[in-house]
Amino acid sequence: MATTKEYRDFVLEQLSLLENITCRSMMGEYLLYSNGILFGGIYDGRLLVKIAETNKNFGMSEEIPYNGAKPMFMIEDVENKKLLKEIVFATCEGLKK
Repeated sequence: MATTKEYRDFVLEQLSLLENITCRSMMGEYLLYSNGILFGGIYDGRLLVKIAETNKNFGMSEEIPYNGAKPMFMIEDVENKKLLKEIVFATCEGLKK
């Protein structure tokens, strides 16, 4: 089940506290970048971020974005803009290493 454009727009609005967030459509889903770093995506109406040492302390559950993919962390509280900012920042810091 592909993610709707309305949900994509909602997630992008929730990420508005972060600068330089870009979104790219990929086979009915959406890849998310922060300052050029691919940190996660929107898959089947779920906001997922890559697993990094720096974001493991947020207590997120592991989910599979699509068949054959590596697990990612699911952000359940998408409405909490401050928490989203912290998670994305921590994720990108871990992915830079």
